[in-house]
Formats: sequence, structure tokens, C-alpha cells
Amino acid sequence: MFKNRAITFILITLMIDAIGIGIVFPIMPDLMNRVGAGGTGQGAFWGGLLMAAYSGALFLCGPVVGSISDSAGRRPVLIAALAMLALDYVIMALAGSFWLLLLGRTLAGLAGATYITATAYIADISSPQEKAANFGLIGAAFGIGFVLGPAIGGLAAEISLAAPFWIAAGLSAANALFGILVLPESLAPDKRRPFGKRDLNPFKSIFDAFRLPGLAVPLLCIFMFEFANMVYPTIWAFWTREVFGWPTLYIGLSLAAYGVLLALVQGGLLPNLIRWFGDFPTLMLGMASALIGMIGFGFTGSIAGLTVFLVLAALSDLVPALMTAMASNQTDEDRQGVVQGVIASLSSVAAILSPLAMTSLFQASVDADGRYLPGAPFLFAAVLVIAMMPLAVRLKGHAST
Repeated sequence: MFKNRAITFILITLMIDAIGIGIVFPIMPDLMNRVGAGGTGQGAFWGGLLMAAYSGALFLCGPVVGSISDSAGRRPVLIAALAMLALDYVIMALAGSFWLLLLGRTLAGLAGATYITATAYIADISSPQEKAANFGLIGAAFGIGFVLGPAIGGLAAEISLAAPFWIAAGLSAANALFGILVLPESLAPDKRRPFGKRDLNPFKSIFDAFRLPGLAVPLLCIFMFEFANMVYPTIWAFWTREVFGWPTLYIGLSLAAYGVLLALVQGGLLPNLIRWFGDFPTLMLGMASALIGMIGFGFTGSIAGLTVFLVLAALSDLVPALMTAMASNQTDEDRQGVVQGVIASLSSVAAILSPLAMTSLFQASVDADGRYLPGAPFLFAAVLVIAMMPLAVRLKGHAST
């Protein structure tokens, strides 16, 4: 019974984390207007800074938070994170300046770093036979959160711009109370380890991983593709507002639809494509879909085109999972955890740098006196995919089939 309650709590926690990431995307243009960053170009630039702050906090604090949970236990870290998320959402609801929003997003990134702790909790209470299924539930919880977040943001913003944040604050506070009442500690005192200086350095493991034989190419490909693919969450709300004049509700519903497509691709299509064609051909299909979709979004101005290219954008999500598997194929069993942590760190670095680059390019393409091209960030992302193609071809020897 305790295990079921604990798993339920962890899954709700991860879902709330994902909701917190997605809830901001559709309301970002209006949020920027509220704090004085008017216009889609200028608003996109400052919105990119907010996204970079979230990802930066996630990257820097992830190893630290994980190590604290190894030392102090999982339960206090998880409950503290939910309390911090509730505080973040209250700040976001009340913020009248960009700097308060920046503080809120930084706190959200710090709290979101508990993904590592939540995953460790699941590992603590799962037998070897249960781990695969329970880790699959983690992915499902995140997927549901990524669908609900934009939908909640778009729908609740019809009431008021602050409403999505008050809803998220209530969810976080209620789950923190639920954890206080039902969540036991999963890490026995005799299995804890001291917190040391090495736990404060998120860069060392990345440099060490690149030195391992056969890992440099897949890791570099993962970083480049994640950098390019971040164009969607970064630019989508501003691009659809600029090109189609969409209100927040339409933006949120379109992002929720994108989340559903991603879940279908990851959960249903990917295993079948691998079984039918193998790892490497499926990877090439994903990259071709990504390239066509990015070029399409760069030039389209029709709803029909958006619909077609949104499907292709979802198919591009085949790529990260396959590249991660190929990196794993090059890694010894005793280094799997380190490499997966490095991949997560590289994705976080991409999520820091890409919003800054994409939003700056978007601002220049809609606010400048020169050529008006709001789809320029998508075209830049397509150039990055083309540039990584020669490296991706070298991954054929990393595939398992």
C-alpha cells in the first residue's frame, strides 16, 4: 500500500513539474506585455531570457539537488521543492516587473531539478523487475503534464493572465501537503553519503564523457539537435501571434495538440518503426522530418501548412531517443548512469543557449527595417540540422540494428 501511495505522489509531482514548464508557453506574449516588454519581437527576446534562466537553474542545481537528496534523504527535498514551486507560481501571478518574473522562473528551475530526486526515489522502492515499468510511468507523467500545461495556460488565461499561476500554485501546495501526510522516506540512513565539493561542479562529468571512446559524436549530435529543436517551445507563441494573430487560447490548444502528437510518436510509433526498419533508418526519417518541418515553418503563412508541418515537427522527436540509445550502446554498463546524466546536462545547456539565440533572431527578423521574415529562427534551426547531417551519418555504426 505504501509503495502505491509513494509512486502516486512521485508521478503527480513530476506531472506538476511538466505543467509548470508548459503553462508559461502560451501566455508568454501577454506576460511580456504585462511587464512592459511590448511587441512580439521585443517580447520574444525577454521571454527567451526567462526560458534561459529556468534552464540555467535546472542545469546548475540538478547535480546539487540530487546530491543533497543522497545525503539528507529524498522526502525533505521533494516536499521542499513543491513548496518552492508554489511560491514561484505566486510570484509569477503577482509579478508586475520583468525582474520578479526572472526570480520566479529561476526558483522554478531550482525546484524542477528535483526530477533527479524523484527518479532516484522510484529506483529506491522498485525491484529490478519493476524498474523498467515504473520508469515508463515517469515518462507518461511528464507527457501528460506537457499536454495539460499549455492547455491550462491557454484556457485559464481567458479568465485572467494570473489565473494559470494561481491554479498551478494550488496544485503544488496541495501536493506538498499530500506528501507530508503520506510520503515515507525511501533512502535508509545507512545508504546515504556525505555531501562533498565535487557535487557542486556540473561541468566535470560532461568533459569526462566526451573523452570516452565513441561518445563524442553522439553527444555532439544530441547537443546540436536539442539546440535546433528548442525553436518550437521558444518561438511558437510569439510566431503564431505575429503570423496568425492568435489569441492565447489558440496558442495553448495548439501546444497541447503538439504534446499529444509527441506522446503518440514516442509511445506508439517509435517502437514500431524500429521493429520495421531498424534504429538508423528511423533516425534518418526523424531528421528528414525535422528538416522539412523547420523549413516549412520558416515560410508558411497558412493554417493548412501549419498543420502538416506540426506533424513533421512531432516526428522529429524520434531523433533524441534514438541518439540517446546510440550513445548508450557505446557505453559500459558501469557508466550508463553517468552518461545519461551528461545527456540531460547537455540538453539543459542547449535549453539555456537556444532561447537566447532564437529570440534574438526573431526580434531582428520582425522589428528590423530590412527583410521581414518571422520564420527566420526555424530556418536557422534547419541550417543546424543540415550541418549535423555528416556527423549523424557516422552514427550508423552505433545502432543496435
